[in-house]
Amino acid sequence: MAFATTTYALPYAAPRVASPFIRRLQLGALWLVAAISGFVLIEPAPYEFMIILAALIFVATGVRIRAGHVPLMLMLIFYNVGFATSLVPVIELPDTAKWTAVSCFLSLTTLFFAVALAEDTERRTHVYMQGFILAAVMTSIIGVAAYFRMLPNSEMFIRALRAASTFKDPNVFGPFLVLPGLVVVQRIMFGSFRAVMFNGVVLLIIAAGLFFSFSRGAWGHFAASAVIMMFFLYVTAPSVSRRMRIIVFAVAGVAAIALLVLALLSIGNVGALFKERASLVQNYDAGHLGRFGRHILGALLALDHPLGIGPLQFAKYFPEDPHNSFLDSFSAGGWLGGFAFLALVLVTAVIGLRHVFVRTPWQPTYIAAYTAFVGEVGESYIIDVQHWRHYYLIMGMVWGLLVAGRAMRGAAEVGASARPACVAGAG
Repeated sequence: MAFATTTYALPYAAPRVASPFIRRLQLGALWLVAAISGFVLIEPAPYEFMIILAALIFVATGVRIRAGHVPLMLMLIFYNVGFATSLVPVIELPDTAKWTAVSCFLSLTTLFFAVALAEDTERRTHVYMQGFILAAVMTSIIGVAAYFRMLPNSEMFIRALRAASTFKDPNVFGPFLVLPGLVVVQRIMFGSFRAVMFNGVVLLIIAAGLFFSFSRGAWGHFAASAVIMMFFLYVTAPSVSRRMRIIVFAVAGVAAIALLVLALLSIGNVGALFKERASLVQNYDAGHLGRFGRHILGALLALDHPLGIGPLQFAKYFPEDPHNSFLDSFSAGGWLGGFAFLALVLVTAVIGLRHVFVRTPWQPTYIAAYTAFVGEVGESYIIDVQHWRHYYLIMGMVWGLLVAGRAMRGAAEVGASARPACVAGAG
C-alpha cells in the first residue's frame, strides 16, 4: 500500500521577531510551560500562572491569528457557549460556575498553543517537547519512587495503590506520559548511537511511570497511538533504509518494553494488581448502572434536555459521573455544547489526518502529536478528558502544526507560480 506525500521545494521561512532576546524569551516561556505541566497536585497549579504569563509575553511581542485558526476558534466558542447556557439554572450550586470557567480557560490554552506554534514552528516545537519530556521524566521518577515508598510522604503521590505522581488521579498521570513517550520513541529510531542510548533510558523511565499508573486507558492509549504512529512513519518514510530502521527499532522497542514489564511483574504484589487492572471489564463497568450502562441511560437523558442538565449534575441522576467525554459534553453543555465538542473532535481528526502526509521539517513530531490525540479521543469514550490540561495542549499542538504546514504550502505555491515569470523576464 503506497501513500503519496507532498514535498515542498521552498524552505519554510519563519516570521522575524524583534530581536534575539525576544526569541529567547518566547522559547523560554514555552519550555517552562511544558516543564511544569505535570505538577498539578494543587489548584490552581503553577501551570495556570505560567501559561497566562507566556500568553502575555507572546501577545506583547507579537503573534497573529491565521485564517486556519478560525474554525478552531468558532468550535471552541460554541462549545463554551453551550456550557454557559446550561450553567444558568444551576449557577448557584457548588462548583458549577468554577467548572465552567475552567472549561473556558482550558479552551483558551488550546488556542494559545495553536497560535504560538504556527510561527517559528520547528524551533518552538522542539523546545516545547524538550520541556514536555523533562516533565514526563520527573513525574515518572516521582511516581515510581513513591510507589516503592522511597520518598517522604509517599502517600501524597499514590491513589488506590496506583502511582498518581504529581497528579490527583493515576488515570490522568498515565495518559500525560503518552505524547512525550512517543517522541522519545522517534528519537531512538532516528537518532545516533549516543542518542539511542540516552533516549532508551528516558523511555524506560517513562514506561515505568506509565506502568505503575495501572491505568488501563493509558496502557491502551499508548499502545494504540504507538502502532498508528509507526504505520504513519513507515508510509511517509522518504527511503527504504529509513523504513527498515523503523521496523528494526519497533521490534526492538517492543521486546525491551516487554522485558521491562516482565521484570516489574516479578516484584512483590505488582503482578496481582496488574492482573486485576488488566481485566477488560471491571465490576464497576458492568450492570444496568455500570459505566457502559450509564452511557446508554445518559444518552437518553440528553435527548430529553436540549439545553443540558448543567455542569456536575450527571451524578445526581446516576450513581457516578458519566466517564464519557461525549456524553458529559451533552449533559453539561446541552446539544450546542455536545455537538460542538463532537465537531471539534471530528474536524481535528479529519483535517489532521490530511496533514500527516505533508512533508514538513516537523512532520515526525506532528505525527506523534496527532496519534496521541487520536488515542486520547478513543480514551475519552471511557473517561472524561474535558478538564485534562494535556488534552487541550495536544489539540492546540495539532492545530498549530497543521496551520504552519498550510502556510508553508502557500509559500511554496507562490514560489512555484513566480518562477516561470522570472525565467521569462531573464530571457
